[in-house]
Amino acid sequence: MEINQAAPKFQDVSIAPMHTTEHIINQTMIRQFNCGRSISAHIERKKSKLDYLLAACPTEKEVKQLEETVNAVIAQHLPVTTEFITQEEAKGRFDLERLPEDASETVRIVKVGEYDECLCIGTHVANTSEIGIFKIISHDWDEENKRWRMRFKLI
Repeated sequence: MEINQAAPKFQDVSIAPMHTTEHIINQTMIRQFNCGRSISAHIERKKSKLDYLLAACPTEKEVKQLEETVNAVIAQHLPVTTEFITQEEAKGRFDLERLPEDASETVRIVKVGEYDECLCIGTHVANTSEIGIFKIISHDWDEENKRWRMRFKLI
């Protein structure tokens, strides 16, 4: 079975908790704001940032709710599993637009319990109990581009 390999950075187990948290944040954003997954991500071991396209800037109450929801999901101690399927099987189930032109026919799905599933080739924790506590450390709004950027860490 041919499968794409992640860039060395995303094979680094030290960022696995952050990367897994990114999956949970993305699904929480989809549910809370009816938006897509992040449009850009910068995932690091100590702190990370994600950008989202939104109709309006989130209120402080919504930001706090996001933080609380992500932590509630983490606290469920969900298993993080993988599944391999063909691109044909993935059509209609996942957005294949971000796949590189030379992507293998087999794609990898990462599931965080029943909460989230998406195409991904990075390294993740085995269970959300390995993540810690999610904390939004800052956020800002770009009115012209309708882009919300959040910076976060795990403690």
